[in-house]
Amino acid sequence: MKNKNPNPPVSAPNEKSENLHVDQKLERLRLQLDAIDQKIVSLLAERQAEVERIVQLKKAHNLPVYHPAREEDLISHRRSQGAKTGLNPDYVEEIYRRILRQSRVEQTAQMARKGVRAGARVLLIGGLGSMGQYFHQWFAAAGYHVRILDCQDWPNVDRLCQDVELALISVPIEVTVSVVKKIAAHLPPKCVLADITSIKRIPLTAMLEAHRGPVIGLHPLFGPTPSTMDKQIVVVTPGRDIAGCQWLIDQFSAWGSIILQVDADEHDKIMSIVQTVRHFATFAFGQFLRRKQINLPRTLEFSSPIYRLELGMVGRLFAQDPSLYAEIIFASPERCALLMEYLESLTTNLEMVKIGDKEAFLAEFKKIADWFGPFSEQAMRESSYLIDKLIERF
Repeated sequence: MKNKNPNPPVSAPNEKSENLHVDQKLERLRLQLDAIDQKIVSLLAERQAEVERIVQLKKAHNLPVYHPAREEDLISHRRSQGAKTGLNPDYVEEIYRRILRQSRVEQTAQMARKGVRAGARVLLIGGLGSMGQYFHQWFAAAGYHVRILDCQDWPNVDRLCQDVELALISVPIEVTVSVVKKIAAHLPPKCVLADITSIKRIPLTAMLEAHRGPVIGLHPLFGPTPSTMDKQIVVVTPGRDIAGCQWLIDQFSAWGSIILQVDADEHDKIMSIVQTVRHFATFAFGQFLRRKQINLPRTLEFSSPIYRLELGMVGRLFAQDPSLYAEIIFASPERCALLMEYLESLTTNLEMVKIGDKEAFLAEFKKIADWFGPFSEQAMRESSYLIDKLIERF
């Protein structure tokens, strides 16, 4: 066995000196980076101070938090500036979208305390439900006097309805119409009557028939979990006296929501696809996985990021209240009819699969791809962005 050298080689003096010199240069460069980082943080704080001034101005004039044209214009300019200085425009855009997001969240948090009609009396029918409690917090924080009318409170309905300026119905879809008929007789003539169900024509018709005052249909396209309404979409379906309802619309805008005003029939037609068919298709895929007893964690070990994303959306459905999805899917005969049509369309592919007809599959695939057109490119960009974020996370 060879003996270990008891005297390992010693670095030459000039090598030690060179290493020391490199370390000193690195330290100086790091100190410069630290100084730049401090400036960046100071500039962010300075920017936030300007945001505070903007908030005060918006609060004073009831202006909305979100200004999409302004944001996109700013992003375009920063991308261009970044490209001119040798920075990756996508990198610059990502940084600024995060800055703008934080700015909106800060503004929304402050605007939540600004009531467009602060002091007004708001009655939340079904106020002990999840969405009722959610809106209770927002209206109360904005300075409204909030009252709750739930199942056990109907003996006190006249007292609760006295001088209310908004009655917001937040009850299950199947009882909405009966609740509308029950509450309308107790409301002041100028009270705004609104609902937040995910179908609009049926409850809107019921409200118009039962109440002579301002009527508006609302559909918040979010659940009771977001800590901010920043960029959350609220669909507005006009009923009667939209001018009398405008303060309510302005309140949601002040909270940062995006207002989408549409006709009730168009809303219901689109939501049948956006909600009903999509949720049922997700349900059916989850059902198939359970019946096959698929080992979900094991599949993730073999999965691409897009599969993880898709499986995550399936799992997300089953982590929530099933009664909510039952209400959405079976909300109307029209939705059930559309689901039957969807299921029948699936059976048309059975023969193609049975005989392994690849040519038929390719021909149908091309027809669909042509129909999707430019949206496919948009979908590729957006999904790629989500995949990149998922890769960063996991």
